[in-house]
Amino acid sequence: MTLDTVHFTPLLSLIGGMMIGVAALILMIKNKAIMGVSGITRQAMINSDRLWRIAFVVSIIIGAATYLAFIDTDYTVTVTGDSTTLIAGGLIVGLGTAIGNGCTSGHGVCGLSRFSKRSLASVIIFMATAMITTFLLK
Repeated sequence: MTLDTVHFTPLLSLIGGMMIGVAALILMIKNKAIMGVSGITRQAMINSDRLWRIAFVVSIIIGAATYLAFIDTDYTVTVTGDSTTLIAGGLIVGLGTAIGNGCTSGHGVCGLSRFSKRSLASVIIFMATAMITTFLLK
């Protein structure tokens, strides 16, 4: 199966969304932190209170690997860009999260649920940029 295949899974999507919401709520109550991956990753490198942050980042990687290990479908990913383009894209995304003071998970999941106007503006910019980029490249 390729990643182009679309699977409509509303129940699994609802359960996954609820799990993300509960995890964000628990993190906010217990650690007084927003569940934004870029912020957590950045703070894991410089903050003295970093054990839980490192565990968070590692768990994302382990979770994805576990999912792929137990799903009996074959995913094929074809990367069409050259290394320079991919590295430049990664650096631009990293710069954007630094300028925007957060990433899609921080603004989109946590910020919008807190009715943050700054997060709403960020998500609108994220989505518009993604749509324009997709339109121009495809």
